[in-house]
Amino acid sequence: MESGKEDSGLKRELYSVIEPYSSGFLKVSDLHTIYWEQSGNPDGHPVVFLHGGPGGGTSPTNRRFFDPEFYRIILFDQRGAGKSTPHACLKENTTWDLIDDIEKLREHLKIPEWQVFGGSWGSTLALAYSQSHPDKVTGLVLRGIFLLRKKEIDWFYEGGAAAIYPDAWEPFRDLIPENERECFINAYNKRLNCDDLETQYAAARAWTKWEMMTAHLIPNDDNIKKGDDDYFSLAFARIENHYFSNKGFFPSDSYLLDNIDKIRHIDATIVQGRYDVVCPMMSAWDVHKVWPEADFKIVKDAGHSANEPGIAAELVAANERLKNKIKGGR
Repeated sequence: MESGKEDSGLKRELYSVIEPYSSGFLKVSDLHTIYWEQSGNPDGHPVVFLHGGPGGGTSPTNRRFFDPEFYRIILFDQRGAGKSTPHACLKENTTWDLIDDIEKLREHLKIPEWQVFGGSWGSTLALAYSQSHPDKVTGLVLRGIFLLRKKEIDWFYEGGAAAIYPDAWEPFRDLIPENERECFINAYNKRLNCDDLETQYAAARAWTKWEMMTAHLIPNDDNIKKGDDDYFSLAFARIENHYFSNKGFFPSDSYLLDNIDKIRHIDATIVQGRYDVVCPMMSAWDVHKVWPEADFKIVKDAGHSANEPGIAAELVAANERLKNKIKGGR
């Protein structure tokens, strides 16, 4: 279970930087248009990358987890995020809208089925999409499991993680007056959706910095600087808060755990940092207990981020394992 004890023959280094061979925008509703891109092998096995947040958008480094000679690598920015328009828009922006968008993109690209890869919120969306369309998924690679349960939201936004990062927590806390601190999700929701843009930006910066300062076992300055980028922060904070305020738009707190039977047959790997403070290991452990068939890799010297060396190595290895299985089955 601890990483590095098996699959020792698999490649574990990130692949080289590559550029997309095609990209475009897909109109998914009267309001929303999503950015998509393809890189790697146009005739390769399709894999779709589901980014985190929600609201985080994709970046060029996301392509590096996949062998570009074997995989047809599809990245897209979810509604309101990255290059998708309208930016930071919360209307018609729910988990179920995003699941429909994934299907629209798959059909647009004429892909019958694909591998699904997602971390953090991307793992939430990957589980929800796979449970909705299990026949379209050839394999799953999940990282930093997030099930959007109340106890997970409370841990990170209502004072749990503050026990480990009090220095990072205080600026997040102090933006909110003491009489509104009984629920930080609600207090930030009010500010992120108010009429004054500068109030929105101030709340977005504080919200984003809190997450960026806690995402790595060893703090990463480049990551923390994202909190100073108003354009990025506004989408990241507004969309995250919108989803968390609405409990992920799931009908029950344990929805994703309750529907594991629908995807039990899918070949899957779960990669979890032992010291993940953003999405603590309790959630990955709960999935592991109801889904023991999935490979479960605990990275003993990592936090939350996919860019931490130990986590990146396990993610590459998980894709290599699925690649070798597909090659063996041909």
